Amino acid sequence: MTNASVREFKMPDVGEGLTEAEILKWYVQPGDTVTDGQVVCEVETAKAAVELPIPYDGVVRALHFPEGTTVDVGTSIIAVEVAGGAAPAQEEAAVAPAPAAEPEQPAEQPAARQPVLVGYGVATSSTRRRPRKQAQDPAAQQAASAVQSELNGHGAAPAAPAVPAAPAAPPAPAQRPLAKPPVRKLAKDLGVDLATVTPTGPDGVVTREDVHAAVAAAQAPQQTAPEAQPAAPAASAPAAQPAVPASYDSARETRIPVKGVRKATAAAMVGSAFTAPHVTEFVTVDVTRTMKLVEELKQDKEFAGLRVNPLLLIAKALLVAIRRNPDINASWDEAAQEIVVKHYVNLGIAAATPRGLIVPNIKDAHARTLPELAASLGELVSTAREGKTSPSAMQGGTVTITNVGVFGVDTGTPLLNPGESAILAVGAIKPQPWVHKGKVKPRQVTTLALSFDHRLVDGELGSKVLADVAAVLEQPKRLITWA
Repeated sequence: MTNASVREFKMPDVGEGLTEAEILKWYVQPGDTVTDGQVVCEVETAKAAVELPIPYDGVVRALHFPEGTTVDVGTSIIAVEVAGGAAPAQEEAAVAPAPAAEPEQPAEQPAARQPVLVGYGVATSSTRRRPRKQAQDPAAQQAASAVQSELNGHGAAPAAPAVPAAPAAPPAPAQRPLAKPPVRKLAKDLGVDLATVTPTGPDGVVTREDVHAAVAAAQAPQQTAPEAQPAAPAASAPAAQPAVPASYDSARETRIPVKGVRKATAAAMVGSAFTAPHVTEFVTVDVTRTMKLVEELKQDKEFAGLRVNPLLLIAKALLVAIRRNPDINASWDEAAQEIVVKHYVNLGIAAATPRGLIVPNIKDAHARTLPELAASLGELVSTAREGKTSPSAMQGGTVTITNVGVFGVDTGTPLLNPGESAILAVGAIKPQPWVHKGKVKPRQVTTLALSFDHRLVDGELGSKVLADVAAVLEQPKRLITWA
């Protein structure tokens, strides 16, 4: 007879430090046969949409969550019956008959870990904390010694020994409430003390819902009786009514849950706006020569099959400006109270996708030739539009470009991507009357806006960078002499 066991595949951490993911789509159903490496579902994290492969062969027995559900990392999402394997030890122990005599407690074994996409996986059992030993009170020790001495001297204890009561031991220090980092940040932003929140998560972990419930309870109007009226007996007090969600007219309003990329973007922008002091400077520049160069490059054999557009030359102009002013490519380390100047440029490109705004970056963009930069930009844009941008592609950016001009907008005041010191907004390029060689002529003109962190970038540095970008776009030949 073939042995079989049911394996539980748990939600992996598909990024660095992610705590949850939303199940977008199931590719299998109960009863389907799966093989090792087969994609069973697509999930959306706070960074990107990712397909999850199953790490073993078997038959799907259950899908634990429907599509659209947000699941914590480490939670089982699918059960697969695996043929030819023994049941896991913890499952065998659960069904084994209990012996008549109480057995000795076996030494605790480390819990097995499920295979996941990154790292060694999530432990199957919750974390246990070793209790601290409390120092015994000296008075209690003296009393215990007296009793032991009495027993040693007479062989038996008196019927009612007069032992003074030991004073109560001091209370153990309160443990820090258990909560994940995003929940702690949420509580801090909402002004909630986690020690006052009643946890409902596994092993006493405080969840987001617990924090929101605490806020709702604090904001609820307090029902108090007039001073002259005696308080009603406790037995006659009506039972507390559950909170009823506010109703709305679905024909006139649409409510969209904030989750996934949109949720992460909102949190990042709030953190950026209220952490880094933003300054934005503007310059309007004649880019007619840059537009002519774009058309010439499209005919160049070296750029055959590559995406050549104004953004390519704008990106190169910014890289040249950073090379001439390297202090702009830095970050602020709050914990160490240091400015970290980067000797590499991971150039972020803000991309609008159906799931929200994401900012993947081109690694080591400073070291790429113009054709290589064009190839990287084309790959970045197409991957973002398909929703296949990986979490690693959105980490480690140093400076960002956002092209609002594609929407016909003149310019904007962009917010910094967290951890970066500067972001360049590019406005629409369109013909405008411009004084050129002493005469008013129609020229291709755009407006650039550079936002920077004023803690580490002063007005002089920010102005130099913006002026250099504008100078290159006005006279693209400077790419040869400045690059």
